[in-house]
Amino acid sequence: MKFNILVNEGPYTHQASDSAYQFAKAAVNAGHEVIRVFFYHDGVYNANRLSAPSVDDRDVVNQWVRFADEYEIDLAVCVTASLKRGILSDQSALRYGKNVDNIEKKFQVAGVGYFIEGSIIADRTIVFGD
Repeated sequence: MKFNILVNEGPYTHQASDSAYQFAKAAVNAGHEVIRVFFYHDGVYNANRLSAPSVDDRDVVNQWVRFADEYEIDLAVCVTASLKRGILSDQSALRYGKNVDNIEKKFQVAGVGYFIEGSIIADRTIVFGD
């Protein structure tokens, strides 16, 4: 089965990101395919490379990066949601006159159409968060 995953919540304020990560990992380990993981609303905070959790806490951003690298999973953040929340690619930072970009390079910036495309390709779309 092919899954498209939508994450709507940030990594440290809600269980949604952890649940999405555990689901995605279990799915690929069971032989299923994860087409992509799309981060929307506060879920875009999962791509913030400047987050610095304490050593005794999980590093959600790096969990997603390691997962995507290991299984060749596509990670995407909504362009509009990320701009509103200050999650900027190098191109966005330059365009809007900001002095730093903070999106983890493994994540790509995309429009909602990219999420919809994933839903068309996938057998199921699973949503985590409100």
